[in-house]
Amino acid sequence: MHKAIVVFEVEGGSDKYFDGHRKDTMPIVNAIRNEGWKSEVVYYRPEWSEALFDYISQNFDGYISRVNPGSIPGGEKGYFELLTKLSDAGLVGMATPEEMMEYGAKDALVKLKDTSLVPSDTHAYYEVEEFHKTFPTSLSYGERVLKQNRGSTGEGIWRVRIADPELAAAVEPGTALPLDTVLKCTEAVDNHTEEFTLGEFLKFCEQYIVGDNGMLVDMRFMPRIVEGEIRILLVGPDPVFIVHKKPAAGGDNFSATLFSGAEYKYGTPEEWPELVEMFNQARPIIAENLGGDNIPLIWTADFMLDTAPDGSDTYVLGEINCSCVGFTSELDMGIQEKVAREAISRIK
Repeated sequence: MHKAIVVFEVEGGSDKYFDGHRKDTMPIVNAIRNEGWKSEVVYYRPEWSEALFDYISQNFDGYISRVNPGSIPGGEKGYFELLTKLSDAGLVGMATPEEMMEYGAKDALVKLKDTSLVPSDTHAYYEVEEFHKTFPTSLSYGERVLKQNRGSTGEGIWRVRIADPELAAAVEPGTALPLDTVLKCTEAVDNHTEEFTLGEFLKFCEQYIVGDNGMLVDMRFMPRIVEGEIRILLVGPDPVFIVHKKPAAGGDNFSATLFSGAEYKYGTPEEWPELVEMFNQARPIIAENLGGDNIPLIWTADFMLDTAPDGSDTYVLGEINCSCVGFTSELDMGIQEKVAREAISRIK
């Protein structure tokens, strides 16, 4: 065994610091080195795939991917093929393409809709025709949120509702809305609102469905999102911190991203005992529905508040992610050391 871990990045992008790396990359590398192991960063380019495979397979025992799939040069297919080839050669992958597809894709919510974590009226559209046929009826039940599979920081996540409140109140649930129905659509990336006819919006959203891994998730809008989204960040099986992300006040705002002006408050798992206990009980259910308990190295689960029939608070899962979870604001909490120890323990 080489006692060495390589960290993948890609060149460029808004997530990079002046040294060319994500702000949390070198802290991970240095934490691995402090454990007495070798670690270095390599950049992925499609034309380097063969050379990268030869170098990495001969010198390292595992890889950590710090690459946003939406930023991969040439698309994710070639990158995923390289990672799979390295795993087949005996390296421990963190995260593997399989984990990224199961825990990092938006349709994880659909796979969990028959559990207590996700509303049962959550859908996924993999074909344009299916979307055109079903969404006009789905919207008749009330406000919806559409989430594209690609993108990040709220891009391609739309809150959709009928523009005329009187018309919305009069719609018979279960009936297909006419294509000339005027909609108000707010995108999470910056909380901006646009008006479309239903027909125009259906055509606009086709871009999210076509292409490799294209897909839209259709989920009930949760009004209590204005109270904030609660993110659990985990290293392996262990919750390590909680972020309460409260959308900017006013207007149609619902986005809980920093880019949209949301306010972030950081805390420990001990400050959210009910949520953490609920999540610990739910994790085996999540694993069972997402292809087995191959827990990613670094991953997150985002929850929104809802109200149970008896008036008590409940939590609804809004997203799981493991593709390239960042923790630059929490480096002083020592998370990089936990990541290093967990990665090394997996290889051992």
